[in-house]
Amino acid sequence: MSLDVKQLRGALGRFATGITVVTCRDAAGQRVGLTVNSFNALSLDPPLILWSLRNASPSVAAFEQARHFAVNVLGQAQMPVSQSFASPVRDRFAVGDWAEGEGGVPVLRDALACFECALENVQPMGDHRLFIGRVLAARQAEGEPLIYHAGCYRALGDVL
Repeated sequence: MSLDVKQLRGALGRFATGITVVTCRDAAGQRVGLTVNSFNALSLDPPLILWSLRNASPSVAAFEQARHFAVNVLGQAQMPVSQSFASPVRDRFAVGDWAEGEGGVPVLRDALACFECALENVQPMGDHRLFIGRVLAARQAEGEPLIYHAGCYRALGDVL
């Protein structure tokens, strides 16, 4: 049985996810970042998270060489940040209020949550790489999350 890639992508899109912007500094010290919705908790002890990136992404080398990265969880008001980091604009960091975190990585000051990590491991897996980070610092704020479902941004619905 052969799996239709378009059908698989559509089915995967039915899983609602939060939106993050993952950031690091490249070997030259330049800020690098992109919108990611493939973020997950991996372990509480030790504190580990993971996210994935396509092998074909121009940012792969920067994240593989970085010793630190940050995962910034976006709120509804930060949809423009998500859109900027998902597009090929020259200065993605022109949108949002950025500070420096652990290892100099860019952190979004008003993110709903931020996980500052040391790169623990990179695992090639199919057409992606899994980045595993040891959480060095975590913070959270109040607000409504930015959700992605079926190819569209969404707001969180009623509590059931």
